[in-house]
Amino acid sequence: MMIHKASYFSKLTLGAASAALLIAGTLAACNNEQKPADKPAASTASTTSTAVAKETIVYINQDTLLSKYEYVKDMGDRLQKKGKAAQGDVDSRKQAVQREFVEYQKNAATMSADQRAATEQRLQKKAQEIQSYEQNATAAFQNTQGDENDKLFNKVSEFTKKYAKEKGYKMILSYSRMNPTVLYGDESLDVTADVVKRLNEEYNKK
Repeated sequence: MMIHKASYFSKLTLGAASAALLIAGTLAACNNEQKPADKPAASTASTTSTAVAKETIVYINQDTLLSKYEYVKDMGDRLQKKGKAAQGDVDSRKQAVQREFVEYQKNAATMSADQRAATEQRLQKKAQEIQSYEQNATAAFQNTQGDENDKLFNKVSEFTKKYAKEKGYKMILSYSRMNPTVLYGDESLDVTADVVKRLNEEYNKK
């Protein structure tokens, strides 16, 4: 009987944190009031200027946000600690059964057939229990990871809604090299630095 020491937790990365922020078209948009279709727009320069300002579309560089938002860094630290703790627990259980198995191999020659069969059955049962325990621990960690990603998404989404209303933006796009929904955007439309600054200020206050 061989007890394999597979590491599920070591395969789990924070890539999901990025995936949680992949807002497949746009993040939240500020739903400003629109004029009735049957009424022509005012022709004054001031009215035209205001309309243009409210319809401005900007974008956020998601990669930069993830690397500079302090909440993401703290979230990564929390997940890493939990992952290491969970993996350490699983490894210690595996090692305990492995030691029992090695001890059995040393004494097998002096044991009766019934004793060997009973010992092997007991060790096999323990190995199966650990495998089940590891699967449950992995699932629990993934659930924790999912919860953290949901919190991150909600934080950014809620802030973006407030930010859009404050600035009068109609739409805020999300750009990432892994998910390039924005193929080109003038640098003047990139509000990433301001958004990250405001997010960090808000996070540090809390």
